[in-house]
Amino acid sequence: MGSVNEVNPRVDTTVRVFDDFYTFSVEVDANEYDVVNSYFKSVFTDNQIARNFTTSLFRVAEQTNQPVLTLLSQIEGQDSITLTNTMCYYLNGIRSPTTLLGVNNPVVPNYWTARNVLL
Repeated sequence: MGSVNEVNPRVDTTVRVFDDFYTFSVEVDANEYDVVNSYFKSVFTDNQIARNFTTSLFRVAEQTNQPVLTLLSQIEGQDSITLTNTMCYYLNGIRSPTTLLGVNNPVVPNYWTARNVLL
């Protein structure tokens, strides 16, 4: 009789990472997914944010043809703000220039006009 903990050799240990919004799907090794996801869970307090960053890193790795663990080693040790900026840099490299992330030019109104605005 088989055990519940027995590994089925016909089922591979991969994880399907997908993003419905961008119709992105890729099959990755389950161990790599766990390593990347656990790193993002250690940086961010919200699990949904960690999963989104994990999906984004696998997307960047797929588009740039680089191993995901190489990309992970480049961003390890960063705090959440620096990590967000780095991910914006990576994602901007694979996105259309009209939809860049993290680009913000603060609008400074004329002093006299801003003075007349009532809140």
